Amino acid sequence: MTEKKELFDRLAQATIDGEEEVAARVSQEIIDAGIDPIQAIQQGAKKGLDVLGDRFQRLEAFIPELILGSDAMKASMAVLLPHLKQERGGGTSGKVVIGTVSGDIHEIGKSLVGCMLMAAGFEVYDLGYDVSDKRFIEKAEEVEADVIALSALLSLTANHQGEILQLLKDMGMREKYFVIVGGGPVNASWAKQIKADGYGRTAVDAVKLVKRLLSRDERPSVSQTIIVE
Repeated sequence: MTEKKELFDRLAQATIDGEEEVAARVSQEIIDAGIDPIQAIQQGAKKGLDVLGDRFQRLEAFIPELILGSDAMKASMAVLLPHLKQERGGGTSGKVVIGTVSGDIHEIGKSLVGCMLMAAGFEVYDLGYDVSDKRFIEKAEEVEADVIALSALLSLTANHQGEILQLLKDMGMREKYFVIVGGGPVNASWAKQIKADGYGRTAVDAVKLVKRLLSRDERPSVSQTIIVE
């Protein structure tokens, strides 16, 4: 137990410090020790990201540090994800296009959601941050996605989530994709207001949400917004 906690703490610190090589190395140590990769994500990488997020809110960390932390997390996921897929039998359960909306450059939370979805067996297309409304739809069309996942970390940019849903409706494509929303200023009330198909508060919630949506026979926008939190 002590060894496991030490490894998780080192992974969290590597994420906080933005040390990609260290994060990857510690992640490999975790795999070599036979420790559950999911635990490593939740108690290691995610813990580090949470610390960075809290510091950012207190103006004790800034955009460059968030980007470095995100890169360290991605380096960790590159090591952990193959083992997660192997444990779950491999294969994909659906296609998800994910990104942070236009005008918003935050991507740590979004990247974590993407990694967790990949770990659960979904084929994920991460568009990054500051993604235009039309780009989400263009990519969904290109890869024949099942779900469009929209992240926003600012109250102002969250409006783009509603605009993308309206754009899909105007294009006659609203029933073609499940659209889920999330991010710091986003909550269940907002998701219902813009008539998204679902809302999840955490990365784990997002995975549960996508699984629930794709397990149903109903088409997008037919039923009420599903809330997982």
